Amino acid sequence: MNAIIENHLTTNVGAIHQNATQNVPPLLELKRLSKIFTTDAGQVHALSSVDLVLQRGETLGLVGESGCGKSTLARLIMALYPPSAGEILFDGKNIAQSDKAERLARHARLQMVFQDPFSSLNPRQSIGRTLEEPLIVHRRGDKVARKARVSWLLERVGLHLESAWRYPHEFSGGQRQRIGIARALALRPDLIVCDEAVSALDVSIRAQILNLLLDLRAAYGVAYLFISHDLAVVRHMSDRIAVMYLGKVVEQAPSENIWRAPLHPYTQALMSAIPSPHRKSILGNKKRIILQGDLPSPLNPPSGCRFQTRCPYAEARCRAEEPLLQAADKGHTVACHFAIG
Repeated sequence: MNAIIENHLTTNVGAIHQNATQNVPPLLELKRLSKIFTTDAGQVHALSSVDLVLQRGETLGLVGESGCGKSTLARLIMALYPPSAGEILFDGKNIAQSDKAERLARHARLQMVFQDPFSSLNPRQSIGRTLEEPLIVHRRGDKVARKARVSWLLERVGLHLESAWRYPHEFSGGQRQRIGIARALALRPDLIVCDEAVSALDVSIRAQILNLLLDLRAAYGVAYLFISHDLAVVRHMSDRIAVMYLGKVVEQAPSENIWRAPLHPYTQALMSAIPSPHRKSILGNKKRIILQGDLPSPLNPPSGCRFQTRCPYAEARCRAEEPLLQAADKGHTVACHFAIG
């Protein structure tokens, strides 16, 4: 049974690489995506006209300060929130326009690993039942096949087979996160959204989980949207990186381009904030950039460039005119009036 599962997954990987050379739509595409929450205090502009593209088998890192809209973006993709404006295209189809059958099929291909490995698991369900439940909902195999699949999943994430009879409170944080990854992998998804999936773990456990995610990607061609505030982790995981500030994407580029030559002043400040032992090896002798002031409130975002209230290079144009993402190099875009000269 496990050999059959492995062969099926390997076949999926071959199809992914074959499709990459053909005229197929991106796996995930966000177009002018916006989300506004209405509260007693007013309207919170959580996301504003976000454009992103994620290809099959790719890892896109998403970074930014707390409150910039990263988790909101993840929940929109997972259809946990409806968008206020814009489109979310998964395999070329708008998520908002899907019927019930299409939504069910999409859920099998689009999974999420949550930040808290304990609260994301049902404390009243055994681990075996937790891993089997997606297979039951999506009618994958009979009881014998499902049990074999659960055993394979536990083995694949480095847990003993007897773990199937235990409950979440009997596991450590790292083990629970492995269970969350196993659950996300159960239906052989094309995309897994990782929302701060390792931020709550100890450093040694964090490395194990990251390496597990990389191994799964290499073996099965799964794509990741990897959301984190830890820049070193994002660099380790990502092919490309998108930087968010106050609900907008301000820079996108291949991972090494962001590290070697960040163009947006906000990205430069993030890079310079890396702890000093790592900063020197990456950025040389460049000085730390200390931003003045706090992140503005999304209830009343600044006019023009949203970073202008903290940017050391801001001029009158920045306060009057909002910069658009422009191509600076191959695959490198930035939203700054003065980054491209």
